[in-house]
Amino acid sequence: MARLTATDKPGATRKGRTTRATSCGGVVIRTNGGDPQLCLGMRRRERSGVSWTLPKGTPDGSETVEQTAVREVTEETGLEVRIVAPVGAIDYFFTQDGERIHKTVHFFLMEPIGGDLGGHDHEFDEVRWFPIHEALSLLTFATERQLVEHALPLAGL
Repeated sequence: MARLTATDKPGATRKGRTTRATSCGGVVIRTNGGDPQLCLGMRRRERSGVSWTLPKGTPDGSETVEQTAVREVTEETGLEVRIVAPVGAIDYFFTQDGERIHKTVHFFLMEPIGGDLGGHDHEFDEVRWFPIHEALSLLTFATERQLVEHALPLAGL
């Protein structure tokens, strides 16, 4: 399983305590007419325009990382999904309200088993399927691109 680490954003403070946070998400791949496609979500950002990312979110109560990943992907994409295999995790640090946060995001390779992209929630402005090569060029974060590349062999691609 891959473990990828991003560098601190500029201006992140190293003073004081660090809080840990966890999220879970999915690398959702389907085959359409023999061509593999990846599901991505788009958010409009005030400062940086648009970001295309993998669906992910935080646990509710005592959910496992797998339960969280399935729930979050379903909510954010409108798809019903099934976990195929663990892919890895991304670690990064950021500062929010003066507090340094070390976040770990666990990802799973998933396949759609139902649902519809039109049922996605408000977290994404748009959710779409893209050919793998196009999705890799659209993903905003290098760590997510690397994670998808780790997932492709697990998907038999």
